[in-house]
Amino acid sequence: APLAGRIEANVGRSPYDRKKMAVLKIMDEKLLAVTKSVGEGLQQTTAKTTETLTDLRERLAKIDVAQQKISSLSEQVVSLQEVLSNKQARGAFGEIQLNDLITNTLPPSAYEFQVVLSNAKRADCVLRLPNPPGTIVIDSKFPLESYNALRIASSEREKLEAERFFRASVLKHIKDIAEKYIIPGETAESALMFLPSEAIYAELHANFRDVVEVSYRSKVWIVSPTTL
Repeated sequence: APLAGRIEANVGRSPYDRKKMAVLKIMDEKLLAVTKSVGEGLQQTTAKTTETLTDLRERLAKIDVAQQKISSLSEQVVSLQEVLSNKQARGAFGEIQLNDLITNTLPPSAYEFQVVLSNAKRADCVLRLPNPPGTIVIDSKFPLESYNALRIASSEREKLEAERFFRASVLKHIKDIAEKYIIPGETAESALMFLPSEAIYAELHANFRDVVEVSYRSKVWIVSPTTL
Protein backbone atom coordinates (compact mmCIF):
# COMPACT_ATOMS: atom_id res chain seq x y z
CA ALA A 1 0.00 0.00 0.00
CA PRO A 2 1.14 3.62 -0.55
CA LEU A 3 3.02 5.21 2.34
CA ALA A 4 0.33 7.88 2.78
CA GLY A 5 -2.38 5.25 3.22
CA ARG A 6 -0.44 3.32 5.82
CA ILE A 7 0.42 6.46 7.79
CA GLU A 8 -3.14 7.77 7.58
CA ALA A 9 -4.45 4.63 9.29
CA ASN A 10 -2.17 5.16 12.28
CA VAL A 11 -2.10 8.88 12.90
CA GLY A 12 -4.61 11.46 13.99
CA ARG A 13 -5.99 14.49 12.18
CA SER A 14 -3.82 17.24 13.75
CA PRO A 15 -2.35 19.98 11.52
CA TYR A 16 0.99 18.31 11.82
CA ASP A 17 -0.48 14.98 10.76
CA ARG A 18 -2.27 16.56 7.80
CA LYS A 19 0.93 18.23 6.68
CA LYS A 20 2.78 14.93 6.97
CA MET A 21 0.03 13.24 4.95
CA ALA A 22 0.38 15.82 2.20
CA VAL A 23 4.13 15.27 2.02
CA LEU A 24 3.67 11.50 1.93
CA LYS A 25 1.11 11.76 -0.90
CA ILE A 26 3.54 13.85 -2.89
CA MET A 27 6.21 11.22 -2.24
CA ASP A 28 3.78 8.50 -3.37
CA GLU A 29 3.01 10.36 -6.58
CA LYS A 30 6.71 10.94 -7.29
CA LEU A 31 7.46 7.27 -6.54
CA LEU A 32 4.68 6.09 -8.86
CA ALA A 33 5.90 8.48 -11.57
CA VAL A 34 9.48 7.21 -11.22
CA THR A 35 8.30 3.57 -11.23
CA LYS A 36 6.22 4.20 -14.36
CA SER A 37 9.12 5.97 -16.06
CA VAL A 38 11.56 3.17 -15.17
CA GLY A 39 9.07 0.55 -16.41
CA GLU A 40 8.55 2.34 -19.71
CA GLY A 41 12.32 2.74 -20.09
CA LEU A 42 12.86 -0.97 -19.46
CA GLN A 43 10.19 -1.86 -22.02
CA GLN A 44 11.81 0.39 -24.62
CA THR A 45 15.26 -0.99 -23.82
CA THR A 46 13.96 -4.56 -24.09
CA ALA A 47 12.31 -3.79 -27.43
CA LYS A 48 15.48 -2.19 -28.78
CA THR A 49 17.61 -5.05 -27.49
CA THR A 50 15.30 -7.58 -29.14
CA GLU A 51 15.42 -5.62 -32.40
CA THR A 52 19.22 -5.39 -32.24
CA LEU A 53 19.58 -9.12 -31.55
CA THR A 54 17.24 -9.94 -34.43
CA ASP A 55 19.24 -7.70 -36.78
CA LEU A 56 22.46 -9.26 -35.47
CA ARG A 57 21.15 -12.78 -36.14
CA GLU A 58 20.18 -11.78 -39.68
CA ARG A 59 23.60 -10.27 -40.29
CA LEU A 60 25.35 -13.34 -38.89
CA ALA A 61 23.22 -15.54 -41.13
CA LYS A 62 24.26 -13.46 -44.16
CA ILE A 63 27.91 -13.64 -43.09
CA ASP A 64 27.62 -17.41 -42.75
CA VAL A 65 26.19 -17.68 -46.27
CA ALA A 66 28.97 -15.43 -47.59
CA GLN A 67 31.62 -17.54 -45.85
CA GLN A 68 30.16 -20.68 -47.41
CA LYS A 69 30.31 -19.06 -50.86
CA ILE A 70 33.90 -17.94 -50.25
CA SER A 71 34.84 -21.47 -49.14
CA SER A 72 33.19 -22.90 -52.25
CA LEU A 73 34.97 -20.38 -54.46
CA SER A 74 38.29 -21.17 -52.77
CA GLU A 75 37.77 -24.86 -53.45
CA GLN A 76 37.01 -24.06 -57.10
CA VAL A 77 40.15 -21.92 -57.39
CA VAL A 78 42.26 -24.69 -55.85
CA SER A 79 40.62 -27.19 -58.19
CA LEU A 80 41.37 -24.96 -61.19
CA GLN A 81 44.99 -24.59 -60.06
CA GLU A 82 45.26 -28.37 -59.82
CA VAL A 83 43.80 -28.72 -63.30
CA LEU A 84 46.16 -26.16 -64.80
CA SER A 85 49.19 -27.73 -63.12
CA ASN A 86 48.68 -30.88 -65.21
CA LYS A 87 49.65 -30.58 -68.89
CA GLN A 88 46.98 -32.93 -70.18
CA ALA A 89 44.27 -31.34 -68.06
CA ARG A 90 45.48 -27.90 -69.11
CA GLY A 91 45.18 -28.91 -72.75
CA ALA A 92 41.66 -30.21 -72.14
CA PHE A 93 40.77 -26.92 -70.44
CA GLY A 94 41.79 -24.98 -73.56
CA GLU A 95 39.92 -27.38 -75.85
CA ILE A 96 36.74 -27.11 -73.78
CA GLN A 97 36.89 -23.30 -73.84
CA LEU A 98 37.45 -23.40 -77.60
CA ASN A 99 34.54 -25.80 -77.98
CA ASP A 100 32.21 -23.51 -76.04
CA LEU A 101 33.21 -20.43 -78.05
CA ILE A 102 32.72 -22.14 -81.40
CA THR A 103 29.46 -23.93 -80.61
CA ASN A 104 27.93 -20.77 -79.15
CA THR A 105 28.86 -18.71 -82.21
CA LEU A 106 28.65 -20.80 -85.38
CA PRO A 107 26.07 -23.20 -86.87
CA PRO A 108 26.92 -26.92 -86.59
CA SER A 109 27.63 -27.15 -90.32
CA ALA A 110 30.46 -24.63 -90.03
CA TYR A 111 32.80 -26.55 -87.72
CA GLU A 112 34.05 -29.97 -86.64
CA PHE A 113 36.15 -31.03 -83.65
CA GLN A 114 39.01 -33.54 -83.35
CA VAL A 115 39.42 -33.97 -87.10
CA VAL A 116 42.16 -36.28 -88.42
CA LEU A 117 43.85 -34.71 -91.43
CA SER A 118 45.52 -36.46 -94.38
CA ASN A 119 48.90 -36.27 -92.60
CA ALA A 120 47.40 -38.22 -89.66
CA LYS A 121 47.54 -35.16 -87.38
CA ARG A 122 44.48 -34.51 -85.24
CA ALA A 123 43.16 -30.94 -85.23
CA ASP A 124 41.36 -29.55 -82.18
CA CYS A 125 38.86 -27.75 -84.41
CA VAL A 126 38.28 -27.23 -88.14
CA LEU A 127 36.20 -24.39 -89.53
CA ARG A 128 34.43 -25.42 -92.74
CA LEU A 129 34.40 -22.12 -94.60
CA PRO A 130 33.87 -21.48 -98.31
CA ASN A 131 36.88 -20.72 -100.52
CA PRO A 132 38.60 -18.47 -99.85
CA PRO A 133 39.86 -19.09 -97.25
CA GLY A 134 38.52 -22.63 -97.09
CA THR A 135 39.09 -25.06 -94.24
CA ILE A 136 40.86 -23.36 -91.33
CA VAL A 137 42.37 -25.35 -88.47
CA ILE A 138 42.30 -24.00 -84.90
CA ASP A 139 44.73 -25.52 -82.43
CA SER A 140 44.59 -24.74 -78.71
CA LYS A 141 47.88 -24.01 -76.94
CA PHE A 142 48.41 -23.02 -73.30
CA PRO A 143 52.05 -22.00 -72.47
CA LEU A 144 51.19 -21.50 -68.82
CA GLU A 145 54.45 -22.75 -67.29
CA SER A 146 56.62 -20.31 -69.25
CA TYR A 147 54.16 -17.47 -68.61
CA ASN A 148 54.14 -18.16 -64.85
CA ALA A 149 57.95 -18.21 -64.83
CA LEU A 150 57.90 -14.80 -66.51
CA ARG A 151 55.32 -13.47 -64.07
CA ILE A 152 57.15 -14.49 -60.88
CA ALA A 153 60.66 -13.59 -62.03
CA SER A 154 62.21 -11.17 -59.51
CA SER A 155 65.81 -10.59 -60.57
CA GLU A 156 67.08 -9.44 -63.97
CA ARG A 157 68.65 -12.82 -64.58
CA GLU A 158 65.44 -14.67 -63.77
CA LYS A 159 63.51 -12.30 -66.00
CA LEU A 160 65.85 -12.84 -68.95
CA GLU A 161 65.68 -16.62 -68.52
CA ALA A 162 61.88 -16.49 -68.22
CA GLU A 163 61.65 -14.34 -71.37
CA ARG A 164 63.74 -16.86 -73.31
CA PHE A 165 61.59 -19.71 -71.97
CA PHE A 166 58.33 -17.96 -72.88
CA ARG A 167 59.59 -16.93 -76.33
CA ALA A 168 60.82 -20.45 -77.10
CA SER A 169 57.56 -22.04 -75.93
CA VAL A 170 55.36 -19.85 -78.14
CA LEU A 171 57.69 -20.11 -81.15
CA LYS A 172 57.60 -23.92 -80.87
CA HIS A 173 53.80 -23.84 -80.86
CA ILE A 174 53.79 -21.60 -83.93
CA LYS A 175 56.20 -23.92 -85.76
CA ASP A 176 54.21 -27.03 -84.87
CA ILE A 177 50.92 -25.53 -86.05
CA ALA A 178 52.43 -24.27 -89.32
CA GLU A 179 53.92 -27.70 -90.07
CA LYS A 180 50.95 -29.82 -88.98
CA TYR A 181 47.86 -27.85 -89.86
CA ILE A 182 48.62 -25.92 -93.03
CA ILE A 183 48.33 -28.47 -95.84
CA PRO A 184 48.27 -27.26 -99.47
CA GLY A 185 45.10 -28.34 -101.23
CA GLU A 186 43.44 -29.48 -97.99
CA THR A 187 43.39 -26.54 -95.61
CA ALA A 188 43.54 -22.78 -95.91
CA GLU A 189 46.92 -21.11 -96.30
CA SER A 190 46.79 -20.10 -92.64
CA ALA A 191 45.79 -21.53 -89.26
CA LEU A 192 44.78 -20.20 -85.86
CA MET A 193 46.55 -20.70 -82.55
CA PHE A 194 44.03 -20.32 -79.73
CA LEU A 195 45.39 -19.06 -76.38
CA PRO A 196 42.73 -19.64 -73.68
CA SER A 197 44.13 -16.76 -71.60
CA GLU A 198 43.70 -13.05 -72.22
CA ALA A 199 46.67 -12.34 -69.91
CA ILE A 200 49.07 -14.46 -71.98
CA TYR A 201 47.72 -12.96 -75.21
CA ALA A 202 48.22 -9.43 -73.85
CA GLU A 203 51.75 -10.19 -72.62
CA LEU A 204 52.67 -11.62 -76.00
CA HIS A 205 51.46 -8.62 -77.98
CA ALA A 206 52.78 -6.06 -75.50
CA ASN A 207 56.32 -7.34 -74.95
CA PHE A 208 57.07 -10.01 -77.57
CA ARG A 209 56.36 -8.34 -80.89
CA ASP A 210 59.15 -10.35 -82.53
CA VAL A 211 57.26 -13.56 -81.75
CA VAL A 212 54.03 -12.12 -83.11
CA GLU A 213 55.84 -11.13 -86.33
CA VAL A 214 57.10 -14.70 -86.69
CA SER A 215 53.51 -15.89 -86.39
CA TYR A 216 52.50 -13.48 -89.17
CA ARG A 217 55.24 -14.78 -91.46
CA SER A 218 54.26 -18.35 -90.62
CA LYS A 219 50.60 -17.52 -91.33
CA VAL A 220 49.61 -18.70 -87.87
CA TRP A 221 47.23 -16.13 -86.43
CA ILE A 222 47.30 -16.01 -82.63
CA VAL A 223 43.88 -15.45 -81.04
CA SER A 224 42.41 -15.25 -77.52
CA PRO A 225 38.84 -15.94 -76.32
CA THR A 226 37.96 -12.32 -77.08
CA THR A 227 39.72 -11.91 -80.42
CA LEU A 228 38.63 -15.30 -81.75
